[in-house]
Amino acid sequence: MKLVIFACLVALAAVAHAGPQRGYTDVYDSIDINEVLGNRRLLLPYLHCVLGEGKCTPPGKELKSHIKEALETQCAKCTPAQRTGTRKVIAHLINHEAEYWNKLTAKYDPTGQFTKKYENELRVIA
Repeated sequence: MKLVIFACLVALAAVAHAGPQRGYTDVYDSIDINEVLGNRRLLLPYLHCVLGEGKCTPPGKELKSHIKEALETQCAKCTPAQRTGTRKVIAHLINHEAEYWNKLTAKYDPTGQFTKKYENELRVIA
């Protein structure tokens, strides 16, 4: 019994020491962004999820729950992989999926305050 109480105290101390989560979960960082962007069958469900137009997978739910904050803070809580992936996805949407990019900006940044920067940096001029 003393061992169980000791174990609980150690666990509580570890949680208290760790403090609140400072960034987004990295559990989905291994998703192959290039594969998703290269296959509309994989991409469209994510887009429909974050737009509220379809069902969400667990990674889609996670993305949807943080997308507005990530745009507003320039991905301040993102892991390095998430920052790289975010820029890659935004560039793809701006340059190849303008209709969805416009829907996303209308939903998450209607004034363009946060997304114009990305458009200026990531738009490919043909």
